Amino acid sequence: MGGVSFPLRWIKAIPWVVFPFALCGEKVRVASFNLQNYLIMDRVVEGKWRRDYPKPEKEKRALRSILKEVDADVVAFQEMGDRPFLNELWMDLNVTKGPVYPHAIWMPAGDPEEVRHLALFSKIPFGSIRMHHDIRFPYFGDRKTPDRGVLEVTFDSNGTKWKLLNLHLKSKWTERKDDPDASIRREREARAIRDYLRKSNPPESNPRYLVVGDFNDHRNSAPLRRFLQVNDTVLTSMVPCEDTRGHRWTHHWAKADSYSRFDYILAPPPMLKKLVLGSAKIVDGPDSALASDHRMIFADFQF
Repeated sequence: MGGVSFPLRWIKAIPWVVFPFALCGEKVRVASFNLQNYLIMDRVVEGKWRRDYPKPEKEKRALRSILKEVDADVVAFQEMGDRPFLNELWMDLNVTKGPVYPHAIWMPAGDPEEVRHLALFSKIPFGSIRMHHDIRFPYFGDRKTPDRGVLEVTFDSNGTKWKLLNLHLKSKWTERKDDPDASIRREREARAIRDYLRKSNPPESNPRYLVVGDFNDHRNSAPLRRFLQVNDTVLTSMVPCEDTRGHRWTHHWAKADSYSRFDYILAPPPMLKKLVLGSAKIVDGPDSALASDHRMIFADFQF
């Protein structure tokens, strides 16, 4: 994977990059996309086991095709590799003529052994950036933090300030027999992030934010419920994304041939009022099946 480069040398010094131009409008399209291991790892490629192999080129071409088709103003990524892979994707989008994102963020995971990171492309300038590695929760007598952290970015669209939080909750894989499918850990992660949101954006303050990403759980699971409501107080609602056939699954596990909804856009009531009706979609089609085991979700908001 040598030879990956980027024209702005100072990307090596800081975890985010701001490019010199921006595109801003009243309608903002927000997307979330788990890229399925955009990194070097051992993997099966065309039926053969490959060690230390990058994401195959045909998958990356399909991924770029989806990004070009959707043309989101802000797109949050999960399972991005180290910073050079984000640089590569940015450069490849330029070579294939778009879309061009003047602003980019790469956020290192909090766990030093974690190779899957969070990232974000945007056509809208950032107001502020916070990379949360300090959101803690109890877990079997220990204090843990979300392995990938939480990326929080603020924007100003037509005079309205709003936030986006990108997250990737713990997967169902675990070696702990006392926490099958890591459901306890995922619930604790969700509760801790929810508590941070309630404190920093109280429901009575008319908050405008979106929580997006891979929650690794279904819609009526405990982690999702933590974000939606506390007692009688509604915190957020799920933006009703669906594909061209009306289906709502976002993840396909090939080994079990199972389909699940793991990826969400959550919005509090003031932000939900800005949703453009009928705009919330799940990308389907042949490129979607090839690019990742997750399908991109997106929705438009009017400011």
